[in-house]
Amino acid sequence: MRLRTRGAALAAAGTAVAALVAGCAGGGLQQSSGAAAGAGSLAQGISLKGQTYTVGSKDFDEQLVLCQITIDVLQSAGASVNPKCNVGGTQATRDALLGGQIDMYWEYTGTAQVTFLNGKPIQDAQQQYDTVKAADLSKNQIEWLAPSAFNNTYAFAVSEAKAQELGLKTDSDMAAYYNKGGTGTTCVESEFLNRDDGLPGFLTTYGFKLPGGQPQVLDTGAVYQATADPNKCLFGEVFTTDGRIPALKLRVLTDDKVYEPLYNASLNVRKSVYDKNPAIAQLFAPVAAALTNSEMLTLNGKKSSDNIPEAQVAHDWLVSKGFIAG
Repeated sequence: MRLRTRGAALAAAGTAVAALVAGCAGGGLQQSSGAAAGAGSLAQGISLKGQTYTVGSKDFDEQLVLCQITIDVLQSAGASVNPKCNVGGTQATRDALLGGQIDMYWEYTGTAQVTFLNGKPIQDAQQQYDTVKAADLSKNQIEWLAPSAFNNTYAFAVSEAKAQELGLKTDSDMAAYYNKGGTGTTCVESEFLNRDDGLPGFLTTYGFKLPGGQPQVLDTGAVYQATADPNKCLFGEVFTTDGRIPALKLRVLTDDKVYEPLYNASLNVRKSVYDKNPAIAQLFAPVAAALTNSEMLTLNGKKSSDNIPEAQVAHDWLVSKGFIAG
């Protein structure tokens, strides 16, 4: 998504947090009080009147949409909101949460398990969520609310036309292609180069090496467009819920050896904030359940490909579900 990066480099967090304290906020509705979203089904029997929340996010499109969803949901229940979307990469945003500069943001279970808790990926979504939830609460006083239905993990993609030409369906097909002397460039964004769940482990798992001078490192967003042109990038590292995948007619290769961790998202809330009104968990549970892979692909596509502002994307989706009033 950052896109994402799911975490921009794990260094330089202090600078990003300092920028946040100085007033870093991402594009979208930047309101300090809750008047934008009217009460819908979510707010029935739940009132957050008198509560004020500072909502943050990472710096890629999916996170910006999730941030705006969070703002609208809180406002619909009567809360006041200080928007601080677009904090930065993973570590900067996490540090902002731990340091109290923001009260909540959406994080991914795989990121927490591998990067924050230094554990091995758990290839069962519920078990990984339960493990992360318990550990982060005990060690860091962070509450993990209900996990999303969508899993935004890493993958490699190829243009649909080229996939059909070369018979590429899985990551094992990608490995076999290179092992047989195939040519073509693999493109990744910088974070994937050194992540615990990134390129080195991927190459080891699938048993191949990239030709000399590879991979080519591009900005996250540039990978998608370049992969649509096989002469630029035959294979591109993507995120599975990115809306540019269908828009650019890319085929996501199946991770047939199940290398990549699961990345279900959950709204992370500081315990001291959560304890003031635990009903916040009930408020967001239906939202997380409704955020399936197909829904997130559509929402991300509206933001990334159709250039609709994330505030409008979030608002329209919540209204369509009856979660907030129109």
